[in-house]
Amino acid sequence: MAATPLFQAQGLTKVYGSGTAQVVALRDVDLELVAGEFVVILGPSGSGKSTLLNILGGLDAPTSGRVTFRDHVLTGATEDQLTQYRREHVGFVFQFYNLIPGLTALENVQLVTDLTRDDPHHRGAEDPAEALRLVGLGQRLDAFPAQLSGGEQQRVAIARAVAKRPDVLLCDEPTGALDFETGKLVLEALRRANRELGTTTVVITHNVGIAAMADRVLRMRSGEIVEHTANPSPVDPSALSW
Repeated sequence: MAATPLFQAQGLTKVYGSGTAQVVALRDVDLELVAGEFVVILGPSGSGKSTLLNILGGLDAPTSGRVTFRDHVLTGATEDQLTQYRREHVGFVFQFYNLIPGLTALENVQLVTDLTRDDPHHRGAEDPAEALRLVGLGQRLDAFPAQLSGGEQQRVAIARAVAKRPDVLLCDEPTGALDFETGKLVLEALRRANRELGTTTVVITHNVGIAAMADRVLRMRSGEIVEHTANPSPVDPSALSW
């Protein structure tokens, strides 16, 4: 029996501006994401991959088309409903870490888990220290962001995102500001969260080398998904080269 999709997107189109200034970011995109998989969306700058990620995360709305998460239709939802959806179900990891400078690594993660625990609809959160150990920072709990390397700060951001036990982790160029070796450590942290917690993980990138670690690869060009590739033997991030 085929797995039930976590996300289904049908006919997604996103247009910015109007007239001669009109930009079509997505063109009639269809997509399914299955619970627990690790998906890489590849494409050059301007291919529409960030727009697609933002729509899946409830940060943006399509001009036309439909997105469902499980049995919930996201397109047309109110801002309050989208806020609840993001709080309960989605973790975000961006290229820049957005840590609070005056808080330690542990406190940056704890800030999110405290908010989650106050939500009566949420299923629970990871212990903040355990989330940091999951990404290899168990010895850096009391370090402030300025005392951490770029890769360590990104791993704190991943711990913060996964600590609330989201159903899906949406990652926008998470290694874009990092060197090769540091980037591999960040990808290992994402893979560990995916495999150990079962968090559906979507990584968008222009870096072709990252595709080898994915269960499935989607290639985008000019606002369209032009290729779907299943990967029966994903490699460990430590073995990547790009």
